[in-house]
Amino acid sequence: MSVVKLSKRTVDSLVPGAKAYIAFDAALKGFGVRVLPTGAKSWIIEYRPGGGGRAVGKRRLKLGDVGELTPDEARQTARTAMSRVRLGGDPAAERSAMRRQITVAALVEEFITDHVEAKRKANTAANYAGILRGLVVPEIGARKVDTITRATLARMHLALQTTPYRANSMIAIVGAMYGYAQSKHIVPEGFNPARGIQRFPESGRERYLTAKELDRLGAALREGERIGLPWDVDPAKPGAKHAPKVERRLTKVSPHAAAAIRLLLFTGCRLREILGLRWQDVDSERGLLFLPDSKTGRKTVVLNAPAMAVFAELGRIGTYVIAGENAGTRDEMPRADLKRPWAAVRKRASLDGVRIHDLRHTHASFGAAGGLGLPVIGKLLGHKQVATTARYAHLDIDPQRRASEYIGGQLAAALGDFRPTGEGGSEVLPLKRRES
Repeated sequence: MSVVKLSKRTVDSLVPGAKAYIAFDAALKGFGVRVLPTGAKSWIIEYRPGGGGRAVGKRRLKLGDVGELTPDEARQTARTAMSRVRLGGDPAAERSAMRRQITVAALVEEFITDHVEAKRKANTAANYAGILRGLVVPEIGARKVDTITRATLARMHLALQTTPYRANSMIAIVGAMYGYAQSKHIVPEGFNPARGIQRFPESGRERYLTAKELDRLGAALREGERIGLPWDVDPAKPGAKHAPKVERRLTKVSPHAAAAIRLLLFTGCRLREILGLRWQDVDSERGLLFLPDSKTGRKTVVLNAPAMAVFAELGRIGTYVIAGENAGTRDEMPRADLKRPWAAVRKRASLDGVRIHDLRHTHASFGAAGGLGLPVIGKLLGHKQVATTARYAHLDIDPQRRASEYIGGQLAAALGDFRPTGEGGSEVLPLKRRES
């Protein structure tokens, strides 16, 4: 070891020896250049962690290669590191811990397995897994969890601006994952790069079927059950010329698929609640459904006469009301979805863009428009939060209309323009104008 004034000239003049050696700086204690027999040179610091003392072993930390950092840059980096040492830090141990830090991909799998699948419903867990494995891991999965910055996630968020709901969900889920990482001491307390990223505005979809649209839906369902719904042939596909004639291109809608669509409309239930409904949860005598595990927990659904008629006409095949492919077998599972039958029925009924979840909105909208009151509608739909039902408030117009008619009638009468008739003042008769 030697002590010299480390400058570009003195560093360049250092020649390799048979063994590695360190030339320390005369001005900054612990700062030096390590020279290898190969001629490679690197900036280093040596220090005793925890406040020093002869009993504490020395640690060495490489700051960078000579050529990557100028002497002034290396000296400033060394000063910063030595300041942390004086405050009780251990830069070498911190870097070692950082190198041992898990990757984002590893955190994703731990988060899904140990937290999401254990504490969230199956559909929620599937959504988390889809976004994390499909969007996050391909982009930053190989990086260490504590190297992800808010700017990194903000760029990923911006790249998904055409799908704002999905983009916002990604940020929320990544934020939850880093919250989990904090609780497990994987990252420092308060470290969450998803925090502070402004979300895209989401325009809530409020699509309700009109009476005419419902009429077309009913006609398409009946046609699909009795005759079958027509399907088109893509002329660009191989074998298109061998397709059946137009009059024979019909696909029947199964009774269980049609029943599911009707029940979604008549009950206002969610898709998964209907597809996972077991016969044992149907109380036909009292007209009730007992859902043991809906999105908002245990839930009781009151059945109306049309819904009861659907249950009465539906054949019981297995455990589930809406029979799946393996209904009645030992490995019976609920039906996965209604994508194909709904797509065919929707096309036939000319309901472009209508989602199957819009049947639930339609159920609620008819109640709101009928003046049933939002608390009652919220109870029927199983809403826990009043704000969730409030989206239908603008449809509950009957009370406001009656009040508006009354006020308007009284004001018009006071002006002498109209003479109110009827108890509520909702009917008015024009008065004859007096000649002035």
